[in-house]
Amino acid sequence: MGTFSAWHWIVVAIVVLLLFGRGKISEFMGDAAKGIKAFKKGLSEEDKPETPPAPPASTIDHQPAPAPAAAPPVAPAPAATASEQAPATAPKVG
Repeated sequence: MGTFSAWHWIVVAIVVLLLFGRGKISEFMGDAAKGIKAFKKGLSEEDKPETPPAPPASTIDHQPAPAPAAAPPVAPAPAATASEQAPATAPKVG
């Protein structure tokens, strides 16, 4: 009872083929193979040491750029007059 005979496995294989069809199983296996190849490629790319980019070669003497001119001072805005500072009153609800 605990082990399956060859006939059990044949019946299981036939049921799987009937449910999924031959095309879907081969498509699934192809997708699995692509995934394994991509995984192996990713592992091999990680093993390569990353080299820092070389600084560009320069034959021109670089001089520091001149400091930007200071912006003209801005005058402060005039203070509001007493009439402009009238307190806001809430409307009466009646």
